Amino acid sequence: MSIEIETKLGQIDIADEVIATIAGDVASSQVGVVGMTSKKNIRDSFTDLLKKENNSKGVVVSRNDKGYVVDVYVVVTYGVKISEVARNIQENIKYNLAKQLNIQAEEINVYIQDVRLMID
Repeated sequence: MSIEIETKLGQIDIADEVIATIAGDVASSQVGVVGMTSKKNIRDSFTDLLKKENNSKGVVVSRNDKGYVVDVYVVVTYGVKISEVARNIQENIKYNLAKQLNIQAEEINVYIQDVRLMID
């Protein structure tokens, strides 16, 4: 699936992977986020952190009748206020998708998969 935008010069197709990459980069850069984890790790009941280049694997983009739905799977640092981290992720993904792709996500769901103690 892709986003199709008609312009006076022709059609632009933007792949869902682009949305996932932007959302993954934004989420992983938030304060309190240790890393991303894939949706399949939920079923396996373990969470492995994805490397920076695989952040989009921790994001699932789908569509419903109202628009785009972005599901983000993250691991957070112990001691952070989880609700604030999740809200920041939602707001920043919404802002970046609107700014970079000129699209509005109908829903941005943040799934906290694990809490990790960060030891330097």
